[in-house]
Amino acid sequence: MENVKKTFLNFLNFTDLENWSSYSLLGKNLNYTQKFQFAKIGSFLKRNKTPIDVVDGQFYKRATIKINGQGIFLRDIKDGKEIGTKKQFLISKGQFLLSKIDARNGAFGVVPEELEGAIITGNFWTFDVDYSLVNPFYLTLLTGTKEFQKLSQTASVGTTNRNYLQEVDFLNFKVPLPTLQEQQEIVEAYFKKINEANQLEVDGKNIDQEIEKYLFTELGISVGNKKENKKGLNLVEFKDVLEWGTDKLLLSSGFESKQFKLKSLSKYESLIDDVFRGKSPKYADKSDKYILNQKCNRWNKIELEFAKTVVPEWYKNIDQKFFTKEGDIIINSTGEGTIGRASYVSKEFEGLIYDSHILLIRLNSSIFNPELFVELFNSDFGQSQVNQIKSAQATKQTELGVNNLLKIEIPVVQDVEKQKLIVEEIKVFRQTASENIIKIEELKHQANEEFEKEIFQ
Repeated sequence: MENVKKTFLNFLNFTDLENWSSYSLLGKNLNYTQKFQFAKIGSFLKRNKTPIDVVDGQFYKRATIKINGQGIFLRDIKDGKEIGTKKQFLISKGQFLLSKIDARNGAFGVVPEELEGAIITGNFWTFDVDYSLVNPFYLTLLTGTKEFQKLSQTASVGTTNRNYLQEVDFLNFKVPLPTLQEQQEIVEAYFKKINEANQLEVDGKNIDQEIEKYLFTELGISVGNKKENKKGLNLVEFKDVLEWGTDKLLLSSGFESKQFKLKSLSKYESLIDDVFRGKSPKYADKSDKYILNQKCNRWNKIELEFAKTVVPEWYKNIDQKFFTKEGDIIINSTGEGTIGRASYVSKEFEGLIYDSHILLIRLNSSIFNPELFVELFNSDFGQSQVNQIKSAQATKQTELGVNNLLKIEIPVVQDVEKQKLIVEEIKVFRQTASENIIKIEELKHQANEEFEKEIFQ
């Protein structure tokens, strides 16, 4: 009998009832193509239970499975004494692994080589794969589709969010199984586009390197002789002294410029119009006013989706000088992994406020191009200086702050036109990188779409 889905009530014969799962009762009309032969999953997957007793003092790799067919990854490596469940199971490269709880959400995949000999609990099931019937890449692609996820839902039973996969039902389901030759052709067509996308990603990383190489060449920047704290007497020129303290006096990023003199921001005359830390916000659950945080400030990219809403009355009392203007630069001031990220404020991001973990610096653009400053600050040249400041901190709390920001050195490039030309050339590089990102997404989408067209109606 074919089960017809209706809006409110659905009927089927009692003789067709296999278990109390709405997915199982109503969800078997999966849209597989009819041009390939079908085979039960159990014809190429066989359950494997290789037990292992976890021993204290021995280290074990533990696997985790991401939902939505995203695959299997290393969760962590733990000493046996830190693992509570002592009775576990071994897995091997090439086996098929799933979570009996989250299989309905696409938690399955093929075990990668790096997880050979890893362990899993009883909530995960392992299957040996008959690769004389199924191509491992075809199996990985098939199990990563939404249709296969629906299939797992039909074999999951339960009345709560913890629906458990029923092994017998799952293994009895049929899926399209082309010949090995046909599978190989499908896989090759898929990876042709994926490999092209991967190459574009490599090219994108090369573009970043090319930008930095170009920037350093134009400004004569190179790695110089890094100051070292040697035993005995250390000499420092008085003009280079920013503040007292051996760690401060010997602070050096190891970079130099053979074309331009380097000056700290604090000693660069007429460079800074304003610099300050953001505001400590008063948050509100619902408001049309919002504040930027460090998540919003990426590498020369502002993302408003992470902004938090604040109390309107508090927002209205903020001095207008603190709100962003075109040409401003915002810099993350705290946090391991976030400190030092800088973004140029374009016209579309004017009028924003930012929290106390972000600094704003407003440059005199007739002296130094703010877009060039951001490129320099985000480069190895600028980030090395940020790291030097971090390493000089006495506390574990990583903090840049206004005073430390003003110690950052930049080349004194008096030719503003030269600065502008450098920025324009870098924008050409960036445009190519942006086009690559769009192309990468298109290729990945096409690869998945074409695979699904082969297998599904």
